[in-house]
Amino acid sequence: MQLIHASIPSPTVSVIRIGPLPLHLYALCIVAGIIFAVWLTDRRWRERGGAAQQVGDVAGWAVLFGIVGGRLYHVITDPELYFARGRHPIDAVKIWDGGLGIWGAVALGALGAYIGCRRHKLNFAAFADACAPGILIAQAMGRWGNWFNNELYGRATTLPWKLQIHQLDVVNGKAARDASGHVIVLGYYQPTFLYEMLWNLAVAGLLLWADRRYRLGKGQVFALYVTGYTLGRFWVEALRDDPANHILGMRVNSWVSILVFLAALAWFLVHRSSPRSAAREPADPEPEGTAGLGNPGSEGAAQADLDSKHAEHAEHPDPPDRPAAVPGSAAAQPERADGASTPLDR
Repeated sequence: MQLIHASIPSPTVSVIRIGPLPLHLYALCIVAGIIFAVWLTDRRWRERGGAAQQVGDVAGWAVLFGIVGGRLYHVITDPELYFARGRHPIDAVKIWDGGLGIWGAVALGALGAYIGCRRHKLNFAAFADACAPGILIAQAMGRWGNWFNNELYGRATTLPWKLQIHQLDVVNGKAARDASGHVIVLGYYQPTFLYEMLWNLAVAGLLLWADRRYRLGKGQVFALYVTGYTLGRFWVEALRDDPANHILGMRVNSWVSILVFLAALAWFLVHRSSPRSAAREPADPEPEGTAGLGNPGSEGAAQADLDSKHAEHAEHPDPPDRPAAVPGSAAAQPERADGASTPLDR
């Protein structure tokens, strides 16, 4: 009987060339995730009272800042890949070769979204709540890019779902071959990209269900996204064995997961009684005596008050004016206390 060794194969090609144009499959996965996230966010935004095209206006800021932030985090936490002896610093800008840190992408992406919301006078908390499930699904789709690049795998394993990893050159996008023409296999490892992808999809489903079922308060959907993702990232990170910087014996990303998880959990608990976020928050009532003093809508309130007075005047007109007094006449003379007229003061 022949023993069949089950495993998950990895691609031997990560770049498709159309003439002189190279298409990196990692980048295509990222772009596909962004497109889906924008579509889902637009649907959820309109459910919160937003208008069409508003998500697109803000998404441009968020995506640009997110890509820059993701790359910066990756380069800062793994500088030896680009600045050590024998490395090429110019490679730090080659995003298409892989390497985007989710923490930097979310942090600067949120800053970009905040700027976009401020410019278009939109509620940032509502936008964050609307986009949270889409971000998770985009992350899940982006993990397929790691599969194409044969990267971010875990420790060696003999599990039936072990991941086959090739010696892949991400620059030319092809797996190396030995003298006989066979693809070089480095080994079989934990498919951490698959674990994180499935976890992200599960948490995204949880967010969609919880937000509809419990009408989560202001910022709670985004906070639940952060807590759910960091919880999964912590145990997935523990399975990885690729080179990484450590602090007190633990990977940097593991420490970040713990700290961000605690911050997001605190936000979620503090705002558990907050009302559900909306695209535009209702205007606060004006204090008495401040109508028309530069507050939004004060001109309309003043005009409405003037119209009301005009209507009241039409129903109860004032008595006709007295004829103008002729100087020197009795009507023009003021009366004294005893009833006699006195001449006008001169």
